[in-house]
Amino acid sequence: MDRTFGVVSRELLTASDGLSFLRGIIDGSHPAPPFAGAMDFELVEADEGRVVFIGRPSPRFFNPLGTIHGGWTATILDSAMACAAHSTLRPGEGYTTLEMKLNYVRPVLPESGTVRCEGRLIHRGGSVITSEGSLLDARGKLLAHGTETYIVLPARKEKS
Repeated sequence: MDRTFGVVSRELLTASDGLSFLRGIIDGSHPAPPFAGAMDFELVEADEGRVVFIGRPSPRFFNPLGTIHGGWTATILDSAMACAAHSTLRPGEGYTTLEMKLNYVRPVLPESGTVRCEGRLIHRGGSVITSEGSLLDARGKLLAHGTETYIVLPARKEKS
């Protein structure tokens, strides 16, 4: 499927629950965010509390050492962990990242093949969400992993 990229209005973003919105990105009824096209990765699975991205590391993401820049790795992990949190949102809710911690285990290279990045919910409270993520190469070897913490932004009250 050819993906479209773009930004939706806040009203559309918060009109349904988070999982429905993410599934809309997968089925193409919502555009994928523009940075996902630039970074060459995509959301391919979404369930409540769990998402999967696939990515294609290539030489265009090299750092001066000839490995994939850590920012690319951080971005795909951030996306997976954040979308695991996003999948738990109720209509009208938002969230933002409070903290991110990453561990780089092995270098990411084009030879890593198509990588798989899974984000998983650790905890969903009333005001704080935590998630974890892992990035695996095409053979299933761990490349990097991390955790994130988010604050839940409650649904906006209608003004009367």
